[in-house]
Amino acid sequence: MTWGEAWRIARRDLNARFKGLRLLLVCLFLGTGALAAIGTLTAAIEGEIASSGQELLGGDLEIELWQRSLNAQEDAALAEYGSLTRGYRLQAMARRGDQAVPIGLKAVDDAYPLYGALTLQDGRNVGAPALDEAWLDRGAAERLGVEPGQTIAIGTRTLTVGGIIATEPDKLSEGFQLGPTVIVAEGLPEAAGLLAPGSMFQSKTRVAFATPRDPQAVRDELEDRFPEAGFDFRTADRASPGADRFVSRMSEFLTLVGLAALVIAGIGIGGGVTSYLDARRQAIATLKILGASSSDIARIYALQIGAAALAGSLAGLLVGVAVTPLLAVALSGLLPVETGFVVDPLALLTALAYGLLVAFVFAAPPLLRARHFPAMALMRARIAPLARDRQALIAVGAGLAAIVALALLTASNWQLSGLFLIGAAAALGLLALLGLAIRKIAGALPRPHNPIARNALANLHRPGSSTGALVTALGFGLAAFVLLAAVQSAIDGNIERRVPDQAPDYFVLDVPRDRVTAFEDLVRSEDPEADIRTVPALRGAVLAFGSDGDMTRTAELEEIPDGAWALRGERGLTYADEVPPGNTIVEGDWWGPFHEGEPLVSVDQEFAEAAGLEIGDLLTFGVLGTERTARIANLRTIDWESLGFNYVFVLSPNALDDVPHNLAATIELADETPTAPILQGLVREFPSSSVIEVGGILEQARTLLEQVGLATLAAASVAVLAGLSVLLGAIAAARAARTYDTVILRVLGADRRQVLAMQLIEYGVLALALAVVALGLGSLLAWLVITQLFEFDWLPDWSEIFAVLGMGLAVVMAFAIGGSLPLLRAKPAQALRTL
Repeated sequence: MTWGEAWRIARRDLNARFKGLRLLLVCLFLGTGALAAIGTLTAAIEGEIASSGQELLGGDLEIELWQRSLNAQEDAALAEYGSLTRGYRLQAMARRGDQAVPIGLKAVDDAYPLYGALTLQDGRNVGAPALDEAWLDRGAAERLGVEPGQTIAIGTRTLTVGGIIATEPDKLSEGFQLGPTVIVAEGLPEAAGLLAPGSMFQSKTRVAFATPRDPQAVRDELEDRFPEAGFDFRTADRASPGADRFVSRMSEFLTLVGLAALVIAGIGIGGGVTSYLDARRQAIATLKILGASSSDIARIYALQIGAAALAGSLAGLLVGVAVTPLLAVALSGLLPVETGFVVDPLALLTALAYGLLVAFVFAAPPLLRARHFPAMALMRARIAPLARDRQALIAVGAGLAAIVALALLTASNWQLSGLFLIGAAAALGLLALLGLAIRKIAGALPRPHNPIARNALANLHRPGSSTGALVTALGFGLAAFVLLAAVQSAIDGNIERRVPDQAPDYFVLDVPRDRVTAFEDLVRSEDPEADIRTVPALRGAVLAFGSDGDMTRTAELEEIPDGAWALRGERGLTYADEVPPGNTIVEGDWWGPFHEGEPLVSVDQEFAEAAGLEIGDLLTFGVLGTERTARIANLRTIDWESLGFNYVFVLSPNALDDVPHNLAATIELADETPTAPILQGLVREFPSSSVIEVGGILEQARTLLEQVGLATLAAASVAVLAGLSVLLGAIAAARAARTYDTVILRVLGADRRQVLAMQLIEYGVLALALAVVALGLGSLLAWLVITQLFEFDWLPDWSEIFAVLGMGLAVVMAFAIGGSLPLLRAKPAQALRTL
């Protein structure tokens, strides 16, 4: 029989609505749809970042520096490559009457923007405002209650609102800000008293190349010319590293969720195909009697199953593309992505390949098992189950190898994908062994006297029992419920339990050192019991580190060691006489007050281990163009959750106290103390300082974590649906044999209540046995997601997890009852005539 003839027979027999193969369609629809949406959205975002890199960055190359601008020599060197735009970024306060709002102040020169267009809501394309003018983000205008033409105060200057920003081309690359953006002229910060020596500000200088150049090559040239300058570079092809990391991390997580859904759904595919072929046993027998060979049978039903798999996969692709605009709208304020339809052929082909390969792997065993047997064996299949076909192992092995290769070749992080595949294989193996163990134990147990319980126990181990498929289905289904509850409750725990309990009411930046007493008096005039903590605040880069006489220059490192992130760029520095609150000395000794010997430094223990540093080693810092060397006196552990002042490097006062700098402060008020008078007083008396209300930061953090939780909930729901599909597949695959069993029991005198009780006992025993396994497996997966992927604390609500697990058990039993109802309606005479 040719493939064409096989297709004609397959097409005639294949129901137009794919009756009998709908489970296969649903499983593939879920998996391929998730992968298509994830791949398309990720490709769209990455493509937008790549194609609009110059506009997102505002140049071809950017140099960032803390507390200083480029000097004349550095500026001239950068200008050799093309046109420059210079500016500053700093936290500030904008005021109107009694209203004060923390803002991200963005000072730009007349050359801004080098790429893209800064557009106002009135339609104008503008550049830098005049010195007495400002462009306001809509959020800043709303919080201050101003419209164009009205005035606001920043520092010591009064500015006219010249317009409301509609589009800011380089907004994404600016990163996180503690307040809405206000754009002013380059000279405004200095004129307003915001750039005094020691103030915390960041200079940004961008270049648009006069001729096409490789940004990385230019960066290398500038690093060679100025190795100790402490430049932080950013290039157009990496315009927004934060967005890149976010997209990469979420893409990895969601792709793994899609793969998990496909793997789980694959088990349902196997059950669905088994059920479908069992329902076609008379047709197969008839074809064999008429002369069809085993190969012909395989071709006919492989074409049917292949057509259904292709239809389900294509439907998933269509839905994946269709939901991408909705996802783009949800992310439009966070990531650069177009809100229209996006079609990425590679992402769609990858999702389709995954779907078809999974269908092949799980459909091959039942299909190949049915092809080698004569007609009479097929007709007796309900009471003489078919043996396994060893040739299926070859097909399954080839399909699994293809899936592994595809996963590793298309993964952005092949180690993570490899670990996932190993974990999935281990989970499947564990559940397979557990199914075998349950059958062995059930067979070895004494027979109960109750005939209903005896038959329920026999169903677990008798020849042809569906225990193995049910164990896999229940195991993955219940584990998906646990995973969902554990991830969601752990995220809620991070929101509710840690941040609010340890946060001060205000952060204040750039408190002048010579006015710290006035600052404290002002706060305590409103709240005598206020807890005020001030620390020196500086910025510096680690220029060299290591043992005396054998120090490593940071600029000469080809790659920063894992965990030694503080070697990258400039970091916060401070000095102190005492161990900072929330820090614990784990090795070495702290210097005492009034230390006058060799400058010393205390280092975070984790950083020291990553950088290979020990007590007695040296660190050289670049601070405001000067070098300061200090010896490591001790190592500390830091409570990073406290939302206080946490520094990797704390130096002895004699190392830095002569460097121009200001102080940073936290204010924790007594309960029910009104905050408005303190805020207004600080803004009025300290116009160059920035007051940040922590409640706003916590609200942003809460919103972000809730968004992560919602995305995780939606993604994990796909796995839950896939797990339920698996359970349906297992029930459907066992239905034919259960119909025969039910009919025989009914003929022997069993009533419907007794048959239903047997089903409930069987499923109940399996569900309870698997609840413990699902609890462990789901909790482990949730722990990996929370601690390793999202880097949150592991704070699950176990009462919620157990409640969801109980709900999952109830759902399982509901499915069991639902799957048993058709069996109770079977007519004994009609069923016996079909044997």
